[in-house]
Amino acid sequence: MIKRRGRQEIISNILDICKSEGASKTRIVYQANLNFKKAGEYIDLLIARGFLAKNGRTFTITPSGLNLLASLTQIESLINEDIEIHRSSKSKK
Repeated sequence: MIKRRGRQEIISNILDICKSEGASKTRIVYQANLNFKKAGEYIDLLIARGFLAKNGRTFTITPSGLNLLASLTQIESLINEDIEIHRSSKSKK
C-alpha cells in the first residue's frame, strides 16, 4: 500500500525546492510530484502566509519560510527518531 504524504511533508518539499535560487511552478510540480492544480493551491497558501514570494515566474523562500522549513525538518527528525526507538524496542521483545 502506498503511503500518502501529509500536508506538512508537501509544504516542506515545496519550501526546500524554492530554497536555493527559487523555482518555477513547473519545477515545483515535477520535483514535489504534484499536479499543477495542487501545486498552485499550496503555492498560493505559502504566499498568503508569507513563506514564499513570487518574483516574476520564480518562487523564492522568505526568511519566515526558512524558519518554517527548519521547524518542519526538526519535527520530522524527532518523529523519525521516535519511530526508530519504538521499532527497536518492539523487536527486542
